[in-house]
Amino acid sequence: MAEAATDTHATDSQDSGADIFAAESFEALLNETLGENSSLEGTVIKGTVIAVRNDHVVVDVGLKSEGRVPLKEFTKAGEDPELKPGDGIDVYVERYEDRDGNIILSREKARREEAWNELEKAYTESRRVKGQIFGRVKGGFTVDLSGAMAFLPGSQVDIRPVRDITPLMGQPFEFQILKMDRSRGNIVVSRRSVLEETRAEERAKLLERLKEGEILDGVVKNITDYGAFVDLGGVDGLLHVTDISWKRINHPTEALSIGQTVRVQVIRFNPDTQRISLGMKQLEADPWEGVAVKYPTGTKFAGRVTNITDYGAFVELEPGVEGLVHVSEMSWTKKNVHPGKIVSTSQEVTVMILDVDPDKRRISLGLKQTMGNPWSDFLGKFPPGTEVEGEIKNITEFGLFIGLPGEIDGMVHLSDLDWARSGDEAVKDYKKGDVVKAKVLDVDVDKERISLGIKQLGDDPYAAATADLRKGQTVTGVVTQVQDNGIEVEVSGAIGFIRKSDLARDRGDQRPERFAVGEKVDAKITNIDKANRRIGLSIKAREVDEEKQAMADYGSADSGASLGDILGAALRQAQEKADGDS
Repeated sequence: MAEAATDTHATDSQDSGADIFAAESFEALLNETLGENSSLEGTVIKGTVIAVRNDHVVVDVGLKSEGRVPLKEFTKAGEDPELKPGDGIDVYVERYEDRDGNIILSREKARREEAWNELEKAYTESRRVKGQIFGRVKGGFTVDLSGAMAFLPGSQVDIRPVRDITPLMGQPFEFQILKMDRSRGNIVVSRRSVLEETRAEERAKLLERLKEGEILDGVVKNITDYGAFVDLGGVDGLLHVTDISWKRINHPTEALSIGQTVRVQVIRFNPDTQRISLGMKQLEADPWEGVAVKYPTGTKFAGRVTNITDYGAFVELEPGVEGLVHVSEMSWTKKNVHPGKIVSTSQEVTVMILDVDPDKRRISLGLKQTMGNPWSDFLGKFPPGTEVEGEIKNITEFGLFIGLPGEIDGMVHLSDLDWARSGDEAVKDYKKGDVVKAKVLDVDVDKERISLGIKQLGDDPYAAATADLRKGQTVTGVVTQVQDNGIEVEVSGAIGFIRKSDLARDRGDQRPERFAVGEKVDAKITNIDKANRRIGLSIKAREVDEEKQAMADYGSADSGASLGDILGAALRQAQEKADGDS
């Protein structure tokens, strides 16, 4: 039994040794076949194309077994590969054998390895690299750097925020590598830093040669209410809204848009502050040259309303030449109306040139002057003395306003309402909206006033009553009113007044209370005031005249007769004459 066990153990040992020998022999055989080439795995080696078959390329890399590379790694989708047998290519050895005994190669990884080597060198030397933006990812974009993929943050695409990156996709650009980690396969690049560096170089060159009067091309970078900032290639200049065009521009967006290429002229340049003022209109002919000859005073022209303000409206006569129609020159009749209620923006109008000031670039225009003057027209149709009819538009403390043809008003003063009554009393007979007749008294075209009268439609009773009266004439009147300062007397239908000092020759008799309403008195006319419709009378003047006449008729102081004797004789004679008449 022991011998048997020993034999069995010996047999097992022999089998185990045989297995180990066999394994070592296979490893030796493999090493003999591959040699030291196993160290090539994970590296890039040279190869030669043997054939292109279906979806892969057969490549000879100098080993006993041929390698295969997927055909798609040599071309883009939809394109035919530009490969033929005998072409030499670089490939990446992924592993030596697949289950079919072939070496697995990769052209794409080979390019990536080459790219990484070049990128690491460029990163070390701070050199720019070329690539293409080809996709979007969270927070930015992907960039193909000749086979190596890099991340481009959204903030690093351009100097200014880019709303639409579509035009940049697939285009070749230079990038600066910001960060690189080969072990993790991470590359972060920036296009903005390249642009800023280029911009700084261009800015320095531009500022060095820039001078006033120079004409440049630029791109509108930003637009504000007061103008636009134009990128001249590394440096910005301000294009003020007043220098965009000769014609009126209310906001720069009317003529410019962001990203637009414009030609500008340098108006002012301060090298110390590096401030640049630009102009576009300076590249065009000044339309104000010879404007006084083109637009003589008193002529009419067609124009377009460009702007309306509280004080008037601006009318464009030609591009770049505008004039102002002041609110006072817009309408003959609409005085307190906003210009926007008379004209509208973009409306075509006919205006008259009132004044031209080329130095101040001002043209005064008139709109109402192109229409008939309603006061002149009224005067032509209704001269003074003509009767008119109209509606009472308004009643004020000094008269009536009556609407007349031509959308104008005429005024009837309170004093022209009635011959006999006062204006305050007569105006109570009228109300707004009444249609009345009146006579035209006066038309003042310059002052735009028309005076009317209602009482003038009839004859003046005062004129008839005073037609036969003369100054110095003695008349008989009836007392109508007794006042402290005199008495009022009616004479032939007209009103006269005798002042207290004119009531008698003797001072003691100059008392108004001596007279009663209805009493007849004889007095001398001292004044006829037609304007105020009053007659001045004097009893004192009549008595003085009678005394002088008596002295002349009955004697004088030289004859020895006293004044009493003379007056007594005169009175007796007057009495006798009166008795004889009776």
